[in-house]
Amino acid sequence: MTRIGSARAVITTLIDSVRLAVTTLTVLPVRAGRIDRGTAAGAMALAPLIGALLGLVLGGLHALLPQTLLGAALTVTAGVLLTRGLHLDGLADSVDALGSYQKGPKALEIMKKADIGPFGVAAIVLILLLQASALTGNSVNIWAIVTAWATGRLGISIACRKGVPAARPEGLGALVAGTVPYPVIAIAALLIGAMATAAVPGTLWAGPAVVAAVIAATFLLLKHATRRFGGITGDVLGATTELATTATIVALALVS
Repeated sequence: MTRIGSARAVITTLIDSVRLAVTTLTVLPVRAGRIDRGTAAGAMALAPLIGALLGLVLGGLHALLPQTLLGAALTVTAGVLLTRGLHLDGLADSVDALGSYQKGPKALEIMKKADIGPFGVAAIVLILLLQASALTGNSVNIWAIVTAWATGRLGISIACRKGVPAARPEGLGALVAGTVPYPVIAIAALLIGAMATAAVPGTLWAGPAVVAAVIAATFLLLKHATRRFGGITGDVLGATTELATTATIVALALVS
């Protein structure tokens, strides 16, 4: 009975983790289950999988649309709608805080403001422009899109890795900070790197090299953000996702 009870507890935690990952990272109206540090760890570990599924949907849509700027813009718009634009909001708030050159509580106060400053507006415009430009024409295939969106969500797992503190004692950052073990990140990175071999036809190394470079840049970005803010927040997770996704899809378009 003890083993059966333990197995049921593991299954329940996994299901609740999937629910939390879906409700946090997509617009799908999935009813949340138990929310605690255990389910948060599972949800943040599953983030790359959710990203891959989002990329698959967007890649399929992109293949059906005209390979023009309009088609690319519609694909990017669909990506924003599927995530409720939360990652873009986090990007704007994080960039505003970083652009202020303030540290600690002062930077966090800027991040919490309801309005978006000029740095944030510029960041959103540039990110959407870069994504749409990268998707224009036949420069990327469906696997490049899946790779980019999976790598972007891997950035969330990296931000939530063991040893990284939360900037505030409350909020999403406090719930998920320091929950994801390094081996989980390593396995996800290897799987995404393997998938990336199909992202650039004609070469096996270009896709994985792009993924490796973006992962390295993500670690550096998070080190800087943690130093400035004292840890991670939900906004930092959103910013990391958008920057990693954009960097990946732009780089894959350039090497294709």
